[in-house]
Amino acid sequence: MAEPTSITFISRCAPYGQHKPKLCMDMALAAAVFEQHVSYIFLEDGVFQLLRGQDAGAIHSKTLGNALETLELYGIDKVYVDRESLSRRNLKREDLIIEVEILDRIAIAKLLDEADSVFNL
Repeated sequence: MAEPTSITFISRCAPYGQHKPKLCMDMALAAAVFEQHVSYIFLEDGVFQLLRGQDAGAIHSKTLGNALETLELYGIDKVYVDRESLSRRNLKREDLIIEVEILDRIAIAKLLDEADSVFNL
């Protein structure tokens, strides 16, 4: 049997106002269901997806942060956040809804280089 593919998903957009964040999550969950090695990276405004206390009810949408809590249930335990993206938005680890590994850009570049496939949304 072939070794599972290593797939890295990059989410760069704020959680609401467009479909890319939900699409990225749906793709990552689908890959995990098919037993692929999934890594999930949050960059730029994508870090806002991880904020605690989100409530998208006012805009008649589902709260994305709630779905992020299920990543581990799907076997996605390699979740990374860009240190610079957090810093530029005055966010800290304790502001985030799930456990993540905070990496610098060099470490993120290495992850991307090692992945078989990368989806950048």
